[in-house]
Amino acid sequence: MAENKEEQLKAIRKKLKELLVSHLSLEDVVPEKIKDDEILFGEGLGLDSLDAVEIVVLLQRNFGLEVKDMSQGRKIFYSVDTLANYIYDNQKK
Repeated sequence: MAENKEEQLKAIRKKLKELLVSHLSLEDVVPEKIKDDEILFGEGLGLDSLDAVEIVVLLQRNFGLEVKDMSQGRKIFYSVDTLANYIYDNQKK
């Protein structure tokens, strides 16, 4: 079961990286170069509050998820890994 979870998380991380690069203005960034634990905002990948809004839209469109509590969003949006775990834990199985 744990192996299945890790495979699913790996697939979610890959899709997230592709979505981030294709939907956000990440010039000169390729999905494969984004580390799973890289900080998305500020000094990390350099995303800003407008990008956060776009990530909310990406979660809704691609995974059917909403982040209603934006104070919780800070933890969820920390890295690709935290986003992937949120998606995995909240997708309808």
